[in-house]
Amino acid sequence: MILYALQKITKVFGSRRILDIDFLEIEEGKIYALLGPNGAGKTTLLDVLGFLEPLTSGEIIFKNRTVKYSENHLQKLRRNVVMVNQKPILFSTSVFKNLDFGLKIRNIPAPKRRLIIEESLDLVGLRHMIQAPAHKLSGGETQRVVLARALALSPQVVLCDEPTASIDLENQVETVNLLKTINEEKNISIILASHDRSQALSIAHHTLFIDHGSISDASYENLFSAIIHNADDGGATCTITPGIELTLSRQQKGKKRILLDPSKIELLDDGHPHSGPNILNGEILSLSKEKDNIRLMINIGIRLTVFLSSSQYRKKRPLVGDLVSIQIQPQAARIL
Repeated sequence: MILYALQKITKVFGSRRILDIDFLEIEEGKIYALLGPNGAGKTTLLDVLGFLEPLTSGEIIFKNRTVKYSENHLQKLRRNVVMVNQKPILFSTSVFKNLDFGLKIRNIPAPKRRLIIEESLDLVGLRHMIQAPAHKLSGGETQRVVLARALALSPQVVLCDEPTASIDLENQVETVNLLKTINEEKNISIILASHDRSQALSIAHHTLFIDHGSISDASYENLFSAIIHNADDGGATCTITPGIELTLSRQQKGKKRILLDPSKIELLDDGHPHSGPNILNGEILSLSKEKDNIRLMINIGIRLTVFLSSSQYRKKRPLVGDLVSIQIQPQAARIL
């Protein structure tokens, strides 16, 4: 079933068009990751999906019903959706009272509230802290209590805005696993905004890249600001940072954003430094498996992602710490 359908929506603040999405459908019961650079429109899109921001134009259909921007209708819709923010806020009371507040507003009887709170804290592994002072919790514990508070309200959708950005690595893993569990056990739809592509891909059924307020089919890998200078031969040169200059196959002058397709960057074979057009030397920082590809993070003065197929990886056998040369094909560059 389609949970959300967005049709020709825009959101404008002053003279800035923050969102401009022609069409988007989001399935019920799935995890979606919103990827994109800072300022791309991820948080604004979450606010729109949470019925917190009215549209400038366009239409949203939620569970086969058109959203009407009257306060009565919005209040009913908001009961279906909860937001988990990057820096969550808890009341300076006990963990129990933090979860109890929203349930009490919904006129749920006290004995039932207690059961819901215990079940929600069980799911996040914090039932033993039910009476703990919320202001004494660690960052990771706070995030788990916020997830429990969201679960207690029995939402159909949980919207997460960079939920792991302010916590340590161990708690990041714990939070990601909890989101998976919530989706699988409760069939709750989760829409997650993140700048961490690997983390998002580890959890999401679908990924959406957003840039300049629009949904793009581009990957969020290797997106850079660049200065492009046209050449006399009809091509162009692109300076990403001092010392990193690429030859492009088409002209487009000025300051642009450039996307380098990780699958069209070649890892050269022999392990010796190379020189030449679009050849750069660097060190492999990490290796990871991503669906059918092997993902390499290479430091060439900037961090660059390269995808190898499984057969390419078996042939080349690169290791973390190896010094390597890469060649960026002109067709790998896409100017946005």
